[in-house]
Amino acid sequence: MTTMTGGTPLDVPRGLAGVVVTDTALGDVRGREGFYHYRQYSAVELAQTRSFEDVWYLMTEGELPGPDARADFAARTAALRVLPDAVRDALPAIARASAVSGPLSGLRTALSLLGASAGFRPVYDIDADRRRADALALCAAVPTVLTALHRLGQGLEPVEPRADLPHAANYLYMLTGSVPEADRARAVEQYLISTVDHGFNASTFTGRVVASTGADVAACLVAAVGALSGPLHGGAPSRALDTLDAIGTPDRIDGWIRERVLAGDRIMGFGHPVYRTEDPRSRMLRSIAQGFGGPLVEFAVEVERQVEAILAELKPGRELHTNVEFYAGVVMELCGLPREMFTPTFCTARVVGWSANILEQAEDSKIIRPAARYVGPPPPQPVPAV
Repeated sequence: MTTMTGGTPLDVPRGLAGVVVTDTALGDVRGREGFYHYRQYSAVELAQTRSFEDVWYLMTEGELPGPDARADFAARTAALRVLPDAVRDALPAIARASAVSGPLSGLRTALSLLGASAGFRPVYDIDADRRRADALALCAAVPTVLTALHRLGQGLEPVEPRADLPHAANYLYMLTGSVPEADRARAVEQYLISTVDHGFNASTFTGRVVASTGADVAACLVAAVGALSGPLHGGAPSRALDTLDAIGTPDRIDGWIRERVLAGDRIMGFGHPVYRTEDPRSRMLRSIAQGFGGPLVEFAVEVERQVEAILAELKPGRELHTNVEFYAGVVMELCGLPREMFTPTFCTARVVGWSANILEQAEDSKIIRPAARYVGPPPPQPVPAV
């Protein structure tokens, strides 16, 4: 692929793999080390020791909160969970329209309506405080929208958010109608923290491209959700569990996996475009799953062991390990989340990372405008007569 630098064509890898397009203070993924971080802190350590609200504050404000800032931020974001009447009233129609495609599709419409009804202005025209306020409002509303759309799609009434519950526990409460057990809420919270941000993935980059045009925060997030909806990006947790279901029993693992690897099929939940060692998110989630225990966890661990051995044999020289989706699906299944809500649950976390990237991009007035290499018929050719 060819692009331009200073007016001179420059060949870059397909998909912009490894191409540095900007500077960021939000975090990085060091794929060869199996490490990633949010600002200056290990993302996995944050997931093990901090709350979701703490990490949200870190991504938005640039530092971890002290006790007073923590309490204030939790109260502010909890108050923003309640949807405006214009959006609440429209949710049944949005749920009907997205009945086949699901809540993530409906979220795009709801986000547009949220931004329009609140009078969001382009980030180019507002100051940093207003941008931050818009981003917080949307991030707080996304879990409410997604759970409401899911319940409406199931013929159930939405559950109103509770300001006295932490972010993850409130999400599960709005989804199920019951206050979750503490260990389930904490497991989901750790998963959410681990997926807040992850470098310049497709949806994050998409959000930043739209932000570079000066569009409002809602428009930027709609674009990011659109990128996430692709099965090669956000749709793998449930597909990884589908793989476990298809294999069925331990005695079928070897034959089932070999057949698909030799056919050139992708094994969902394995491999990552950045990591060349074990995905640290997968390692953490495996530990969480093993803390629950049970047949599903034992089967998943055995599938992982055999798949990695088979891939090492049939694809020597390639480092192919479980990625975050493999054990994310197991953990969410154990915590009672329906599979159609796996990717939307991921979205409730990643919207915080998207927003942080949008706010950072809004500080740069340069529009992102790469070039493409034309490979069609040579122009100009005469237009055929009618």
